[in-house]
Amino acid sequence: MPAPRPREHVLYDEPEPCPYLPGRTARMPLRLQLRPLAPATFDELLAQGDRRVGQMLYRTACGACAACEPIRLPVADFVPTRSQRRALHKNRDVVVEAGPATYSAEKLALYNRHKRERGLSHSDEPMTRASYEGWFLATCVSTVEMRYSVNGRLIGVGIIDLGERDASSVYFYFDPDEAPRSLGVFSALMELAWLRSRGGRYLYLGLWVEDCRHLYYKASYAPHERRIDGEWRRFDAPAPARRFPDAEAEGDEGADPRGGPPASAAG
Repeated sequence: MPAPRPREHVLYDEPEPCPYLPGRTARMPLRLQLRPLAPATFDELLAQGDRRVGQMLYRTACGACAACEPIRLPVADFVPTRSQRRALHKNRDVVVEAGPATYSAEKLALYNRHKRERGLSHSDEPMTRASYEGWFLATCVSTVEMRYSVNGRLIGVGIIDLGERDASSVYFYFDPDEAPRSLGVFSALMELAWLRSRGGRYLYLGLWVEDCRHLYYKASYAPHERRIDGEWRRFDAPAPARRFPDAEAEGDEGADPRGGPPASAAG
């Protein structure tokens, strides 16, 4: 009997500068998926801390550091805070549509504006169509997008990966001119509501890092669960509000909205 075909192949596994904590070294092996993942299998991999970029999965494997904690929201139990309810009120004029994840020049331009004007670019080169399609749309799972518009004008796009019962919020980008709307918060609430309407279980938000201002906000959603030492622990209260010295006046929700892919994936 022939040996079963491998499901994945490690493309990259080298130390690299940590994208979340300056001065530290990270290790995030990139594993190319050799065939599409079944929805139930993807649920299991999300529970182990996996994230997707293109047709690859990755999770942190840093030997000397455990600061990155995968974080997820139990959809049925989630209760918005007062400030999160304010974000809903501020965006009551926004039209939200869910559908297949697709490319358009309008989306690419909005993505590049968001990265550039929010100070999130690792280089001066804008993302190309090939890179956008390679990172977000060339997928090994079922991937959808949620589009946010006002009077027909696109102001935000969220990319979401779907399992059988769970979903992973891959990335959200928005018009920087609309920062006062708290669109990062609003999009997370819309994704939760959409997943709840489908009978979903968990919404995965990527990584939480206590000392990273771009990721700290994720623990403001409660209850939430974080994977610590290989076990999921529940936190019923939001993390205490914290002001970082270099934080923007408008707040950091949506600055690195769901935790982007490792730098090695850009190659």
